Amino acid sequence: MSADTSTAIREVVREHVRLPVDIDTLSDDADLFAAGMTSHASVNLMLALEDAFDLEFPDRMLTRSVFESVGAITAAIDELSMQNSDVA
Repeated sequence: MSADTSTAIREVVREHVRLPVDIDTLSDDADLFAAGMTSHASVNLMLALEDAFDLEFPDRMLTRSVFESVGAITAAIDELSMQNSDVA
């Protein structure tokens, strides 16, 4: 699921963060904050990701490191998806 998740995350970033660079030019490990994401944009990103993936980030995941890169976001969403499928 990670490849599909990464692609979907990039689309959400493209639509909601408005980076000064094209998200597709960045690697999965590239620092989105260094690429121009603001704190305000990271909150918008979190809310958009919750909508796009139908999940809620728990308080323990509301940290800069979770939203720092496409790779970090993918790992967090994969973890939450696994937890949700275990509960279902």
